[in-house]
Amino acid sequence: MKKKRNKIIISLILFLFAIIVNFNNELINNAIFISSYIIVGFEILKKALRNIKKGKVFDENFLMTIATIGAFSIGEFPEAVAVMLFYQIGELFQSYAVDKSRKSISTLMDIRPDFANVERNGELQKVSPEDVRIREIIVVKPGEKIPLDGIVLEGKTTLDTKALTGESLPKEVTEGEEVLSGTINLSGVIKIEVTKEYGESTVSKILDLVENASSKKSKSENFITKFARYYTPIVVIIAVILAILPPLIIKDASFSDWIYRALSFLVVSCPCALVISIPLSFFGGIGGASKIGILIKGSNYLEQLSKTEIVVFDKTGTLTEGVFEVQKVEPIGIEKEELLKVTAYAENYSNHPISASIKKAYNKLIDEKQVIKTEELSGLGIEAKINDKDVLVGNEKLMNAKQIDYTKSNDIGTILYVAIDGKYAGYILIADKIKEDSEKTIKSLKKNNIKQTVMLTGDRENVGENVANKLGIDKVYTELLPDGKVEKVENLLKMKSIKGKLAFVGDGINDAPVLALADIGIAMGGLGSDAAIEAADIVIMTDEPSKIVNAIQLSKRTMRIVKENIVFAIFIKVLVLILSAFGVSTMWEAVFADVGVSIIAIVNALRVLRIKNK
Repeated sequence: MKKKRNKIIISLILFLFAIIVNFNNELINNAIFISSYIIVGFEILKKALRNIKKGKVFDENFLMTIATIGAFSIGEFPEAVAVMLFYQIGELFQSYAVDKSRKSISTLMDIRPDFANVERNGELQKVSPEDVRIREIIVVKPGEKIPLDGIVLEGKTTLDTKALTGESLPKEVTEGEEVLSGTINLSGVIKIEVTKEYGESTVSKILDLVENASSKKSKSENFITKFARYYTPIVVIIAVILAILPPLIIKDASFSDWIYRALSFLVVSCPCALVISIPLSFFGGIGGASKIGILIKGSNYLEQLSKTEIVVFDKTGTLTEGVFEVQKVEPIGIEKEELLKVTAYAENYSNHPISASIKKAYNKLIDEKQVIKTEELSGLGIEAKINDKDVLVGNEKLMNAKQIDYTKSNDIGTILYVAIDGKYAGYILIADKIKEDSEKTIKSLKKNNIKQTVMLTGDRENVGENVANKLGIDKVYTELLPDGKVEKVENLLKMKSIKGKLAFVGDGINDAPVLALADIGIAMGGLGSDAAIEAADIVIMTDEPSKIVNAIQLSKRTMRIVKENIVFAIFIKVLVLILSAFGVSTMWEAVFADVGVSIIAIVNALRVLRIKNK
């Protein structure tokens, strides 16, 4: 880009020098103009000849070459140089615009690791990440990128995950925790056991996704490509007719006048504004999305997202945390801490997720010597002897079976009733926690003209409806198996308008069939999940549902800019084409209609990058 800029500056100086000084010797003036032209236009001439040899005749390089050589042939030296000069200024501006939009993706592309420190034969070896095998031990020092997915064996540190997730706060990790390739180790030295080869790692999957995003074109981009393919030869034929026919049939019409008009017609006809700005708008949209942790697999999905009418959510792991947690401890006749302790001791030998959540909430060392015996009562709960106390932990059926006088709770979730020595001691409520921004997301979707929000879940009716009511979701379907979710989405697809789209948001692991069925599949929190990256069209790289609103706003903004550019460019082109044909406009107006409109359209396209992470 720097080389092109220097050529433009030198050419512009020569061009202005020839115009301002204006030597009386026409030969010297023309020589300066030609020198200026060759400096700035040689690459265009070369490209035009190369493309003609390949059979690609009708492109912007061909139009610029014919128009400027034609202008030289009728003695319009200044205009010939001006056309090429301003065209190259437009191209420079385009390069700058593309470079600016690429920078929004460049941070993401920087996640590619350069090397891995592997422990082999008692020493560290620096090797390519592709050469590291599963179960090998790698060492990552502060400041280095984590090259492969794995589990921390030794050490603790903080990780910069911004390039992957858009999250600015560092993440703390310690022994036993999973780490993802592409994140940056900020503080301590850690040893990692590799769990995935490089080709299957998070960083590899994401890089592949981003690099291939441009291959999936939107309908708008395909329209412009087809439009340019047919439009360019048509205008060349019209320009030839315009140069030859009028002087033959109109009295006193001169060939030079009509050739000039035809050349102006050719210059203005170049569809650069459309060909450049439309893909640039989509590229900028995809880049802007990646900057805030949203990966969009292609501009076609970005365009479809703007037409979304129905958003369907999976519940667990999407709108809720997907982790059972103790939400409430209600003791009767004892201290809250004592009720939690007795329950944790009783549940000590169980591996059930509910037992794990109780032990996590207790968060103290359990003295197993105090647990004299435990017995699981199928479908009821647990009976245990803890020191000298007989403890019952379970559901209503257990309380009724053991004839415990208890008070039934109306809370929504899993309720563990506890009795000590035959006396009711209270209950513990365990439930899946709703994500912090889920309610805000549903409200924002409705503000963005989403006609219907739906939630699908395999949970019981009272649990599902409770979550839906808290969030303000329009419809909820509960107790669904995977095939039931597919059936519901098939029915919902029939409810949208012809042009409307349905987006399904799931965790990308259990919901792959529905993600594939929906018009737009969005994997929520799918980072590190192969199923999410492969099945979804869009991957939200964090667990924040609000990013869906960001994505929809971005898609609508992108499509608005695309439509503005199409309408503006075609209107100006048609207007100046008509003026050129009737000889009202000169080649200067033609240059504006080509390069000027391109620059304005490109500047407009760059507005799409202004989206902020809300």
